[in-house]
Amino acid sequence: MHNRPLKKLLCAVAAAIGLSASLTAAAADPLKVGFVYIGPIGDHGWTYQHEQGRKELAEKLGSQITTNYVENVAEGADAERVIRNMAKDKYDLIFTTSFGYMNPTVKVAKQFPKVTFEHATGYKQDKNLGTYLARTYEGRYVGGFLAAKMTKTKKIGYVASFPIPEVIRDINAIQLALNKYNPGTEIKVVWVNSWFDPGKEADAANALIDQGVDVVFQHTDSPAPIQAAERRGVYAVGYASDMAHFGPKAVLTSIVNDWGPHYVQATQSVIDHDWKPQDYWGGLKEGTVELPISDLVPASVKSEAEQLIADIKSGALQLFTGPIKDQAGVEKIPAGASATTAELASMNYYVEGMKAEIPK
Repeated sequence: MHNRPLKKLLCAVAAAIGLSASLTAAAADPLKVGFVYIGPIGDHGWTYQHEQGRKELAEKLGSQITTNYVENVAEGADAERVIRNMAKDKYDLIFTTSFGYMNPTVKVAKQFPKVTFEHATGYKQDKNLGTYLARTYEGRYVGGFLAAKMTKTKKIGYVASFPIPEVIRDINAIQLALNKYNPGTEIKVVWVNSWFDPGKEADAANALIDQGVDVVFQHTDSPAPIQAAERRGVYAVGYASDMAHFGPKAVLTSIVNDWGPHYVQATQSVIDHDWKPQDYWGGLKEGTVELPISDLVPASVKSEAEQLIADIKSGALQLFTGPIKDQAGVEKIPAGASATTAELASMNYYVEGMKAEIPK
């Protein structure tokens, strides 16, 4: 009889110990972070840079997190399946890194309200879904300035993936720089309808060079266009990662994306329970976009390019500021106004000076 209270006490102590042990375990459970990649991590471009960002995240946050990725995930049904499997696998935070993952991410985010999602380059947000992208158009404008100064033929080539706003915006930024620094210079565009297809990308670059192009830009993920430019003795501008080593005699600069800081900040905010859905745009100022300029560029031109970079960072130079007309002469941005983020995110027209047509 007398040991009943003792039993009760021991049970209560045991329960308290068990509870505190499970709370400690929960507190120590690392956050599970997943990444869905469009290409292989060895593409030396877009996916490679996201993978560098994932590694930086793992290094910075250490035992607070575990990370994993799935590479070569096609846009569409495949992406939806992979994203849903990650959510079912109790991932806490999932980064989906291609424009075509937008609708699959939106769909899965609705089904898993407790999981946090971040989608790169899209424009649809939800309570548990944010978006992030790089203002690559800032780098393209400076690349356009370099092309304007270095071209002899007044023909610039662009190996393009898909006619989405991001790609159109970047082409427009180059044309705006050409209009200002070498009027009458034309951009020729070849669409490869793929993000990563080295064979198609090389063919597109060669077709452009055959048409007299002497600076090649790309909005695709392999170094194939750079290698084609190097072989053919023309200039090139790399994309996503620093591609100089693929074309030491060709690459004027590369528009480099550094995703690490955003991955660290977003993940930390999930750990701290203060994550909110946002539309993050990181550019030269934030260090999300970097432009290593090659010594192929004459010193005077390089210093002018560096001044442009400084002016973009400080806000003294706003790139999409009116008056801006489309290629048919219709005013799109009035004098004195600058494009809003929403206008940039939905850009579906070419600016004045473009002779190419956007595929329907």
